[in-house]
Amino acid sequence: MDFDIKGLRAALGCFPTGIAVMTAASHEASHIGITVNSFTSVSLDPPLVLWCIDRRSRRYPHFAQAPGFTVSILASGHKAVSARLAGAGEHSLDGIALIPTELGPPALADSLAIFECARESVQDAGDHAILIGRVLRFARHDGAGAPLVYFRGRYGALAQNEAPESPSGRGTSDSD
Repeated sequence: MDFDIKGLRAALGCFPTGIAVMTAASHEASHIGITVNSFTSVSLDPPLVLWCIDRRSRRYPHFAQAPGFTVSILASGHKAVSARLAGAGEHSLDGIALIPTELGPPALADSLAIFECARESVQDAGDHAILIGRVLRFARHDGAGAPLVYFRGRYGALAQNEAPESPSGRGTSDSD
């Protein structure tokens, strides 16, 4: 039986995801970055997060062997940076607005949130690896704008200041 990989990818694309850039130290350059949409929280106690990287990526060894990584949650204004660091060949942070971190790898300026993580473990999972990090420090920037999202193979932004629908189909309010 043939498995429809293209169809699977299209179906998975129906799940909208936020976008983050991971940064780490590199042997070739001072720091490298990669765009991911697989970032998620794992645990609050201890504070753990994870993300996935293709093991065939030239950036994989740098991230898998790094003692830690920095996560920058992207705002809608980061679309060009996201697209650049998502490509197979580009991984340099040259020319990108950055801010320093205590961990070392910089964060993207004007990110919605930043997490500095020590590598907890790396797990093989098919053609990808799952990188689990222990959050050492974090920062949140409430005025940074709307999040950049990815849906059906395209970038978008999440609407701000709209009340989500309640299960009954009516909007929620602070008094609900």
